[in-house]
Order: sequence, then structure tokens, then C-alpha cells
Amino acid sequence: MSAIRFRTVDVDGFKLFYREAGTADALSLLLLHGFPSSSHMFRDLIPLLADRFHVVAPDLPGFGQSDMPSRDKFHYTFENIARVIDRFTEVISLDRFAIYVFDYGAPTGFRIAAKHPERITAIISQNGNAYVEGLSDGWNPIRAYWQDPSEANRNALRSLLTPETTRWQYTHGVPDETAVSPDGQSLDNFYLARPGADQVQLDLFGDYKSNVALYPEFQSYFRTHRPPFLAVWGKNDPFFVPPGAEAFKRDIPNALIRFFDTGHFALETHAREIAGVIREFLAS
Repeated sequence: MSAIRFRTVDVDGFKLFYREAGTADALSLLLLHGFPSSSHMFRDLIPLLADRFHVVAPDLPGFGQSDMPSRDKFHYTFENIARVIDRFTEVISLDRFAIYVFDYGAPTGFRIAAKHPERITAIISQNGNAYVEGLSDGWNPIRAYWQDPSEANRNALRSLLTPETTRWQYTHGVPDETAVSPDGQSLDNFYLARPGADQVQLDLFGDYKSNVALYPEFQSYFRTHRPPFLAVWGKNDPFFVPPGAEAFKRDIPNALIRFFDTGHFALETHAREIAGVIREFLAS
């Protein structure tokens, strides 16, 4: 088994933490996590891929072990997060790579792919959305904030930052909750409890509308460049529903779609199965 290394790198003054495994001359795979997680969500997947691939998993700006500068020093938008991750790939000399995108990692990775299509060898989306039909009614409180960014609507979203909600995200739609380790959700709640983290996350809830506005651009990229594409989807996800996975075939007819009987954090219960599909997909 390839050893996992835990590294930090300076990205134009921004300290970014990342996990790395495998040999640098192998096909590279960039893993991009979502809310409210960190690269820790890939702890089971990385060892299952590292014998064949060069795997890199950063913590997004404001998440995990990466820097979380104050909001007056860094504007927390998905555009800025994508810009930092884009530069991160350049700083560590990741020239061509496949991307695995989940949740917030999807609009981050899709921005990079649309900007640098020549660098992307394949895309794996695990509950990483790019279509309006993929958004469930669970987004309605956040949609209300997009339409009226009042303090009342902003504060109403604080319920999404509680330990109870984090646990619900991990266990909703999972047939057997005892299969879900408490470690991931506990770590996520630790990071969410840091001073200022709530405001960072509320900013990102508000800015998620910028991702929806870019869906047509992402879809144009898919149609134009037709990257090899695999969707591995927890079919019981309360936020990103199965029609969002199926929609990729509209723009990439050869896209492979695989559903798993689990929820939002599919790797908590199906890491081995997903790794097997990824290995087969990237070897084809």
C-alpha cells in the first residue's frame, strides 16, 4: 500500500494543506471535497487508489487544515476558492489530471476544467451537481437567501451549521446508520465551531447562486470537450437528487452513471465499491 503524505504548500501566501499518495509518474487524480468536510472525507478512498494513481486531495480555502483568513482579507466566493485551487495545481506541478468532485468541489473543479480543458483527463462526479434539476427542495431556505439577502434569511441558515444537521447529512438515506463512522462528522463539527467559521459558511451559502448561474457554461464545456465522465451517486442524497446525475448524459452521451443505495456522503458506506468503479473507468 502506498503511504499517504500530509503536506502543506504556500500558494501565493495562502497555506494549503493536502494529502498525497502514489507515484508522481502515475495518472494524477485531484480529489475535491465539499461542505462541511475536508480532505479527511477521502481517508478510505485514497488507499484504494494509490497503488495505481497519483492522488492529491487538498483542503479547500477556509476548510480543514488550510488557512481560514478573516473575511476582510479573503472574500469567500467559489470563484476565489477555484482560483486558489487552480494555482495550487500549478505550484505542485500538477499539469494534467483527472478530477473527482463532490458537493462544493464540483463548482470548484468545473471552473478549473472550463478554464483549462487541456489539463483535464477525466471527471468523476460524486454527488457533484451542474444541472438545475439536480437541486432538491432542500435548497429552498438557501434560495430564499439568494433572492433576499437579508440578515433574517442569513440567520435562518444557521440551522445548517449545527452538529445535529451535520450528523443528519452523514446518515440521511443510509439504510444502516451503524455503517457510518462518527469520525468524519465529529471532525467537521470541530472545524465548524472555530471562531468565524460560521460567517465563512454563510457567505458561501449566499454565493452558491454564482454556481447555478454558471451551469450553462459548465454544460457548454461538457458538450464541447466531452471529457471521459463518470457519475457515482448516492441515490438518497437529500440535496443533489438522481436527475442531476442523469442530466450529464444530455451533454456527454457516453457518460457512465452509477447509483449507490446511500446518502450524500457516499464514501462513508461505499468507498470500496466506488473505488472499484473508478479503477475500471480510468483504466478504460
